[in-house]
Amino acid sequence: MVSGFNHNVRYRGVLFHIQTEDSGVAKPQITTLLYRNGTIIASKKTDYSDIIRIDSLQKVVEELMKEQHKDILRRLKSGEFDDRAFSPQDNQAPTGPNAPHHAATPSGTIQPPAARPVTTPKPGQSLDEVIVEYLESNRD
Repeated sequence: MVSGFNHNVRYRGVLFHIQTEDSGVAKPQITTLLYRNGTIIASKKTDYSDIIRIDSLQKVVEELMKEQHKDILRRLKSGEFDDRAFSPQDNQAPTGPNAPHHAATPSGTIQPPAARPVTTPKPGQSLDEVIVEYLESNRD
């Protein structure tokens, strides 16, 4: 059984994280969260209590999870969440899926952001373990 999917995706030069999880038959719900810098930008929940008695439940739930995960990715890439994901200063930057994200300094010169390591979850790794690994890799 697949308990969830996690993907890091770059959009408009910014790293986003998409996480989809199944709560199981005790709480038959699929939840997908879209994060930017640890802040939830969007969420989608699907209740599947009406189908928990079907024979191929595990396969059906996995397909529902995949589709919901891809739906949030498509909606991100289409710009649907731009108003929540970017500040007005971000929107002044070049747009497009591969546009670099730069910050203006007080003097007005543009400087690229400092490089930050990307933490890619390992198979079977819990969200807590991913967060701890990320925090440890970014210690000053």
